[in-house]
Amino acid sequence: MQAQKSILQHVYDHEERHRDRIYLTQPIGGGKVKNYTWGEVVGQARRMAAYLRSLGLNPGDRVAMLSKNCAHFFIAELAIWIGGYTTVAIFPTESADTIRYVLEHSEAKAIFIGKLDPIWTEQQKGIPESIHKIAFPLAPETPYPKWDEIVEKTPPLEGRLDRHPDDLAMLIYTSGSTGRPKGVMHCFGRISFVAEAITRAIVFTENDRVLSYLPLAHVFERAYVECASFVAGGHIFFAESIDTFVEDLKRARPTLFLSVPRLWLKFQQGVFAKIPPKRLNLLLSIPIVRGIVGKKILEGLGLDQVRLAGSGSAPIPAELIEWYRKLGLNLLEGYAMTEDFAYSHLSKPGFSKPGYVGVPHEGVEVRISEDGEILIKSPGAMVGYFKDESLTKASFTEDGFFKTGDRGERTPEGLLKITGRVKELFKTAKGKYVAPVPIENMLNEHPLVELSCVTGVGQPGPFAYLLLGEEPRKRLNQGTLSRSEVEKELDALLERVNAQLPSYEQLEFLVIASEPWTIENGLLTPTMKIKRANIEARIEKRIPGWFEAKKKVIWE
Repeated sequence: MQAQKSILQHVYDHEERHRDRIYLTQPIGGGKVKNYTWGEVVGQARRMAAYLRSLGLNPGDRVAMLSKNCAHFFIAELAIWIGGYTTVAIFPTESADTIRYVLEHSEAKAIFIGKLDPIWTEQQKGIPESIHKIAFPLAPETPYPKWDEIVEKTPPLEGRLDRHPDDLAMLIYTSGSTGRPKGVMHCFGRISFVAEAITRAIVFTENDRVLSYLPLAHVFERAYVECASFVAGGHIFFAESIDTFVEDLKRARPTLFLSVPRLWLKFQQGVFAKIPPKRLNLLLSIPIVRGIVGKKILEGLGLDQVRLAGSGSAPIPAELIEWYRKLGLNLLEGYAMTEDFAYSHLSKPGFSKPGYVGVPHEGVEVRISEDGEILIKSPGAMVGYFKDESLTKASFTEDGFFKTGDRGERTPEGLLKITGRVKELFKTAKGKYVAPVPIENMLNEHPLVELSCVTGVGQPGPFAYLLLGEEPRKRLNQGTLSRSEVEKELDALLERVNAQLPSYEQLEFLVIASEPWTIENGLLTPTMKIKRANIEARIEKRIPGWFEAKKKVIWE
């Protein structure tokens, strides 16, 4: 399937027709913001593209970006494309070793350094001396050439410079939940089609407002926010920091809002900290009161203008979706992968059910293999894995379907339900296979639980390692919540979950983690999915003692 026009042609149309319309709003500290119109965005991109060419780069060379979400990420991506190059975005939380690996593996010739945390002092050790470096306006203090100084003195590239549909637009390196990240190649023809199709699917228009805060190095934000806005227009806002997130959200008052399950859960736990769940559920059960209460809560979250909310990147508990819908938020779940440029499944009116990720997007084909694996043929399919033809070949069936590695089932209407990962199935000492993800989803529905990891490879039975939510952890420290109260709640949770499971999947006990799981300590990916192998390695030596304790709830 082909796009109506290339993504760059859409951008040039905005430059010509909406030159003075604000496109990007960037916080610059102290509550102040800087706005960039379409004319300024494309004008700066043209000048930076000319500068990249002056460095002697060859057509198709890779140019990297290491930055949190900011206006100049968008502008630099356009500059790279207009100049004739391929983008390599690196997660802003990556270690120096991973940064060096990505830069060397991609053979990047230049890198943009952008908005980063203090860990930059360590990260910069992963950047080779030989590579060209350019600093965004919000970058840490560096000796590198500065963006504003470059665009001020560099004449722009003129004309509607375009790229061939088969040219590589970007390498997206997977977030590395297991092993080294892989470079997924996407070409202009396919990302252009996907960007157009997404705008049709979610009715993204020039009047929509979006807050961009999920990592742009991840395919979800890149496709649904950046590339879709290159086609549709709209007004994109950025977040300044975690501390200012609520203010940033209220400034944007987004009409479209995308998040991941962990953040949707954190929002809910924040509400529960102010209104006890039982009282809130009672209020939401009264028809005449529900609308007033729901609107007030959404206003407090900055989500009262949202017409469409989405959750992706990881499974979200069905009960959490239902809870938001009671508030009046149209929260929909989707399903896709880096390898199909986030273009696979999405819930939509008439085809939406909590616990299901929707139906195939336009042009997507899907089938379930004999062993239960979801196979996808998408118009957004990757060109392949960079420098790994054998892995590329092994990842597709002979007739072109991508092997997702996810297990699933479909309803007669085409709704897809994810039931776990093919490779995440593990066998206990009883010789029975356990699928951890569905059990984790049941545990994660409880207000005390933020995340869970069900494991037990080779053990007498499975068990769950839990991370309590931020609010319960705070209350435990303050003494307003006791350990005995937590144990009582979790003991009841264990009983409820086990009652829904076959005997061989029933959990032996629950273990409460002593420390948070974070990106920095290697237990979460940059998109906040659990790093199962790292968690299992962390607790491996303590497992025999937990079984010997013969308790239902154990504190690490």
